[in-house]
Amino acid sequence: MTKLTLISSAIFSVLCSHSALAATVNGKVTDEKNQPIENATIHVHGKSQSVKTNKLGEFAIELDASGQLHISKDNYSDSRITVTESSNNIAIALKPTSIETVVVFASALHKSSLEMISPVNVLSGDELRNKSKPTLGETLKGLPGVNASYFGPVSSSPIIRGLDGPRVKIMQNGLDSSDASRIGPDHATSSDSLAAEQIEVLRGPSTLLYGSGAIGGVVNVVDNRIPTSNIDELTGAVEYSHDSVSNANTYAAKLETGYNNFNFHFDGTKRSGDDYQTPRFNQLHEDGDVESKDSVENTFIDSETVNFGTSYVGEHLTVGFSYGKIKTDYGIPGHEHDHGHEHDHAADGDAHSDEAHEETPVFAQLEQDRWQGLLSYALHNNWIETINLRLGYTDYLHSEIENGEIGTTFKNKTTEARLNIEHKLADWHGMVGYHYSDSDYDANGEEAFTPASVTTTNALYLLEEREFGDVTIELGARVEDYKIKSQIAAHQHSHDDTQTSNAEVLAYTKSFTNLSASMGAIWQYTPGYSMAMSLSHSERAPLSAELLSNGLHIATGTYELGLGYHIEDGEAHFEPENIKQETSTNIDLGFRRFSGDFGYSVNFFYNDIKNFYFQENTGLVFDEEHGLEAADNGHDHGVAVYQFTSKDAELYGLEFDAHYKVNASTLVKVFGDSTRAKLKQDDENLPRIPANKLGSELQYTLGNNWQFALTGTHYFSQTDITAYETKTDGYTLFDAQANYQLDLGNLDTQLYINVDNITDELGFVHSSFIKDTAPLPGRNFRFGIRGYF
Repeated sequence: MTKLTLISSAIFSVLCSHSALAATVNGKVTDEKNQPIENATIHVHGKSQSVKTNKLGEFAIELDASGQLHISKDNYSDSRITVTESSNNIAIALKPTSIETVVVFASALHKSSLEMISPVNVLSGDELRNKSKPTLGETLKGLPGVNASYFGPVSSSPIIRGLDGPRVKIMQNGLDSSDASRIGPDHATSSDSLAAEQIEVLRGPSTLLYGSGAIGGVVNVVDNRIPTSNIDELTGAVEYSHDSVSNANTYAAKLETGYNNFNFHFDGTKRSGDDYQTPRFNQLHEDGDVESKDSVENTFIDSETVNFGTSYVGEHLTVGFSYGKIKTDYGIPGHEHDHGHEHDHAADGDAHSDEAHEETPVFAQLEQDRWQGLLSYALHNNWIETINLRLGYTDYLHSEIENGEIGTTFKNKTTEARLNIEHKLADWHGMVGYHYSDSDYDANGEEAFTPASVTTTNALYLLEEREFGDVTIELGARVEDYKIKSQIAAHQHSHDDTQTSNAEVLAYTKSFTNLSASMGAIWQYTPGYSMAMSLSHSERAPLSAELLSNGLHIATGTYELGLGYHIEDGEAHFEPENIKQETSTNIDLGFRRFSGDFGYSVNFFYNDIKNFYFQENTGLVFDEEHGLEAADNGHDHGVAVYQFTSKDAELYGLEFDAHYKVNASTLVKVFGDSTRAKLKQDDENLPRIPANKLGSELQYTLGNNWQFALTGTHYFSQTDITAYETKTDGYTLFDAQANYQLDLGNLDTQLYINVDNITDELGFVHSSFIKDTAPLPGRNFRFGIRGYF
């Protein structure tokens, strides 16, 4: 990392010696009827400079070299104009669009959502505020192609096109969130949507920039904790909301200011809530008793986050730093331990003692310290545009508390660096980069079913694009060196500390070289219409949990074995031979219309995955007295043994959303998705694949102060299941929103009420490990107030 800084500093020193006389470029932005557009943003591509148009649509911006102006405005298609120092009196006409256009941070090449070849959704502004939930999974699950793992409302991760866990990368400002949510479904993501400026969801493989963990997609949470543009005055926001279904209260605040190119940012949130209520449902215990319930126990949350950031933004140089702290306590449903009965963990993830009142609730304490740094320089050069270095260090701690004592502790310390050099060579525009990541994972305690490991990656990548008239093509490649190191106990897993301490320990190291490549094109075949197609090849090495796990995972109620183990004579032997990478070949085809009153986006995908890693029921059970043995052993206790294996699989489906602007006040949306996932060899279904969904939304604006929305989403029944799953019935959810805008002088205030699950529908999430014991929340009234100054 020191070498990277020295190299970057040397480049900066050489190129800073070149000076150029600044010239002012003037222009005007109008709509198709030649009416001026106020507050359009004019940004110099590759630099931090940006200005806003005035009431007459006029702007003036300084240039010291030839470049490109990027002009953007909500509800209009973006425009890009090549300019020189002698350019003047530029006339720019923006075309209205029925689909919101947002610059996608994760695109790396400053593309808007309509210019992306890969399918992308962006939540931002009031839409993000209204749909924000305590977890990323619940916040994003209404988007086409996105669902949630749902381990209760406090731990729910995004599922993209049927893929989740280690195949979906959770990012913050382009760097890994570095929590433990990829290890198990009961581990909450550490990213908070309340302070986010926007959340980006890239569907399909995004491995070129973000590594093998993005073989299924990327969720990138973008905030302004390191300001990248100058803040001229004091601004801020405050918010309070209350949720009736869990008696939850949420407080949030943000403050930003700047002076003389120095900028400062602060944000903080506090959220606390009780167990959430549900429609009445029957819970079947393993002893055959049926209990009627109207809430899910042990789903409380108590969370605090604080973030500070500062930056210096000059004409060419931007340098910044941020620090964030998260402290969260949350209950883990279906995760009770009864220490008087050590063998009564059910295979469906629920644990019950002979007397329910003897169960001990288990809750998690999550703490994370996160440091991020940014160094960016825009050059006076015809072929190098910017050099950008992002650094991150995360110290993550997750403890599970039983009877007031720490039962299991998970730790993850991650160091990450990403160096991008954006360039232009002849007619090609692109980026070459280097990515480094080092993750030191450790787990201690009863549920430490995965041994400590250190995973290190070093990668080089290249991304290039070129325009050929109405067609833009994009080519990319990445080579990644992936290494995992661990200490393996050479015996079958046991909670006997004496056996563990005396066991032989094997030093294990395994390296992989992951290759990824992609090619794609987007064709604007007529104004306001486009077609995009891409073909990608991605490789992924197994995570430590997939390769090395060996022990009870009480959250899922199973005994887990990794790819590196072989079962013989009732014992698990560590024999990590012929471990092959998971290899994905993905085809995407999309059609979009984004002009006028009617717009749509329809995407078809097919994903052929060789050596797909998944957990397979071995037909064995485990208990601490008898170890691994056949399920029909005659004993009353034991949990099912699942082992990671690899087989060829295919996933295919579609997702769509359409918008129709009925008039100036009314907008109608229709959206949906469908995913089919199965093994190729025997045509068996893959487990926990989300059900198909179909939904519609009506938005209505009354005057200048009232906004209303009504959304209905139907989740179809899921009958494409494995032999050890059960069918999940379909259900329909109706949600409503009402916002009222208050004008209180300099304070822009908004009152709102959201009603979720209006009909109090009972719904079970098929992709959840604890679907039968944790249905979705019942009817919820959310009241809130926001203020901006």
